[in-house]
Amino acid sequence: MGTPTTLQGPPRDFLDWPFFDDSHKALAEKLDDFAASRALAQIDHADTDKACRAIVRSLGEAGLLDAATGAGGSVPIDSRAACLTRETLAWHDGLADFAFAMQGLGTGAIGLSGSEELRRTVLPKAQSGEWISAFALSEKDAGSDVAAMACAARKDGDHYVLDGEKTWISNGGIADVYTVFARTGEAPGTRGISAFVVFADDPGFSIAERIDVIAPHPLATIRFDNCRIPASRLLGTPGEGFKIAMRTLDIFRASVAAAALGFAKRALDEATAHAKTRTMFGNHLSDLQMTQAALGEMAAEIDAASLLTYRAAWRRDVQNLSTTKEAAMAKMVATENAQKVIDRAVQMFGGRGVQKGEITESLYREIRALRIYEGATEVQKLIIARELLKV
Repeated sequence: MGTPTTLQGPPRDFLDWPFFDDSHKALAEKLDDFAASRALAQIDHADTDKACRAIVRSLGEAGLLDAATGAGGSVPIDSRAACLTRETLAWHDGLADFAFAMQGLGTGAIGLSGSEELRRTVLPKAQSGEWISAFALSEKDAGSDVAAMACAARKDGDHYVLDGEKTWISNGGIADVYTVFARTGEAPGTRGISAFVVFADDPGFSIAERIDVIAPHPLATIRFDNCRIPASRLLGTPGEGFKIAMRTLDIFRASVAAAALGFAKRALDEATAHAKTRTMFGNHLSDLQMTQAALGEMAAEIDAASLLTYRAAWRRDVQNLSTTKEAAMAKMVATENAQKVIDRAVQMFGGRGVQKGEITESLYREIRALRIYEGATEVQKLIIARELLKV
């Protein structure tokens, strides 16, 4: 991510908060050791597809995909571990954060609702980095409005036949396995959606279009044309797909907030280091009260988001309670605050802040999508309000 820096990694003082136990501190050390090995720095990011495959393999070999896949399905996913991993990877490399996250999101529904055979087939290979996974929910006219889904699956004997398209699919074009949501018609709206596992070599599956975005990562529109798969690839029961999708997103939504924390903390670290060395009007930039005020506000915004993020993860892991409202709060505040923090960092760097290849320029591109995917900020506000109105 950008030009080399003398910074070694994100600060770890927050691990003293009561949300964490010794296993998380050990994971933090493992993550720092991985970053120090420069495994990520040695991967050529010029070819995004190739880089993503290499990163997934590297993460798998280091044992870091356990936090995304629940150790290949052998243990429940620990939200705090997933958040800690995403925060750390995002601080170092946005594509690494993406690669880790998609291994979890793409296989989460299989871990929750897949048959024993599917779990044995997919999860260990995703954990090792041998297979890359994808989560295919969005469509051209069905993003936030999942009920508008048009992609359909019809039962045909002991098979299902899928027809339609999905778009904005992360890892589209390089994934080996896709969790796909399609309308099966058991009831109107979201109650008539089911979830399936589709492999990249299934007949009738194809990549319709590759999509380029400002923070490069594998993204595509995928197509199903009379795509015939065994009925055993159904996840859960017919019509349960929307619930499975929401349960999966609930697990990983707080981790989106954690990725935003990683980007924001990197921006603050870069801005602080820059302010201490940049001379202006006979002083350092850090001597100016306007700079000090900006840094103070950035630090407070990050800590506020961090507390919300790890509160949501802790509530799920330790209290075993619903985190629909808490995760929505965390994602909304963390992504919006990170956007503000990074914008201030860019401003502090001046012209250099928007120069291609600079850390701040890269962070500015990385953060924007997080305010949209897995539920835009506006959707998070509605989720929070609906949860409040249930009381």
